[in-house]
Amino acid sequence: MTESGQNVILLPRKSQSLPVPYKRQVKYDYNEKVAHGAVRRSKARERQIAVCALVLSIAIGAIFTLRHILPTSAATSDLRATSSIVLELPEISSTSKISAVKLPNDRIPFEPRTYNSAKASNWSTVTVAPGDNLSLIFGRYGFSKKDLHQILALGPEAKNLRSIKPGQQIKVRSDGHGRVIEIVQELDYLRSLHVVSELDNYSMAIVEIEPEIRHASAQAEIKHSLFLDGQAAGLSDKTIMELADIFGWDIDFVLDVRVGDRFSVVFEELFKDDEKVKNGKILAAEFVNRGEKLRAVYYSKADGTGDYYSDTGRAMRKAFLRAPVNFTRISSRFNLRRRHPVLNTIRAHKGVDYAAPHGTPIRATADGKIIFAGNKGGYGRTVVIQHGESYSTLFAHMSRISRGVKNGSRIKQGQTIGYVGKTGLATGPHLHYEFRINGVHRNPLKVRLPEALPLEKKYIADFLSRAEPLLTQLNGLSDVAKSDNLVADADPQINQASSTPTRSKTQ
Repeated sequence: MTESGQNVILLPRKSQSLPVPYKRQVKYDYNEKVAHGAVRRSKARERQIAVCALVLSIAIGAIFTLRHILPTSAATSDLRATSSIVLELPEISSTSKISAVKLPNDRIPFEPRTYNSAKASNWSTVTVAPGDNLSLIFGRYGFSKKDLHQILALGPEAKNLRSIKPGQQIKVRSDGHGRVIEIVQELDYLRSLHVVSELDNYSMAIVEIEPEIRHASAQAEIKHSLFLDGQAAGLSDKTIMELADIFGWDIDFVLDVRVGDRFSVVFEELFKDDEKVKNGKILAAEFVNRGEKLRAVYYSKADGTGDYYSDTGRAMRKAFLRAPVNFTRISSRFNLRRRHPVLNTIRAHKGVDYAAPHGTPIRATADGKIIFAGNKGGYGRTVVIQHGESYSTLFAHMSRISRGVKNGSRIKQGQTIGYVGKTGLATGPHLHYEFRINGVHRNPLKVRLPEALPLEKKYIADFLSRAEPLLTQLNGLSDVAKSDNLVADADPQINQASSTPTRSKTQ
């Protein structure tokens, strides 16, 4: 070892080299090592301080947020109320079970604000233009196409939105950013289609408004025709047709109606927002035909089904309709010695020809079973229906037979079985109709039709009770008509005034 403290290794003499000092290959700088540990401890303290500062800032922010949401007075009173709440806890013994404690619910210290979507949204009333569809409307108003696809895929009721027509109005409520919240489409005066947003989906429903129902009445004398005089009395075409249908089993409104016949009607009027929407059903009616008085009253059973009955409870509906079409005129009546217009020979005409426009629907006059449907020589396209054991009807010269009408199929009264044409030996579009009883031809205009089932006995008392006020109204209308006739007979100069139809309304 030298004086400086270095170790000296002596080599053998034979090398004769100078002594070389020994140096370690690994050096430790203890001063740097100590300094590095101090830095790490310093960073840990900084992280602790940062976490404390973050927690403190969150707490302060929560306090300020709470003060912002709740007014000072409300917050103070709520805190007082909260601080004054005393909870009575049950005594817990070693054998007792823990019971639930109910908190008083008269005051809630904190209640979050609710978002009113109705105020933040807006309605757009869209008038459908020619060539418009819902996709074009959504694009024009900036509504979401994604919402459109969801709405149109909701179900069968969505077809109303697919088949919009020019002039229709559709109301759309959105959030102002293209999101559709609600759609309202008016289908008619009393029904509307509603589409409502529910979270990420939509629901669709048809909403029907319950109308206000008022009773009205009208009466008139036949001077021209049932249609013209009915319209003059204030009846709609629909109500006039219903009147003809009610008495259509007893009166042929082409052949049987005469000038001087009278009718009286009590019917419903439907109102929405104090505005008349349309006429409702006929409640009671009277028709005096050639001096014979016929009356009908509508009666609905507990199961919701209803029909018209005479004032004694006899069903107005017969097993057979008197006419198979809503004809305009009768071109050829029942005549066994009629000269055939095509063959120019005397040939029995064992039925009635009903002239009607080409394509007019032909209806089955009674329930039955199809025993023939197809071409039948001079009859052209023909359908024959068997009604029970004794009755059968034939319909000829059809332009076409309805789909589904074939041998063996069952048919309901009033069901369309074909359409007026002039196939076979025919000079123009008309329906040839035959009525047979046990295979024997009978005049369809004169034959006595079998009765339908009367009202069940268990309903008679209720029917008479409900029919009484309606029949009283008809009596009042009849008295007015009789007084008009007496005045007209006494003074012919005011006959024209006496024929003026009258109309009254009751709430």
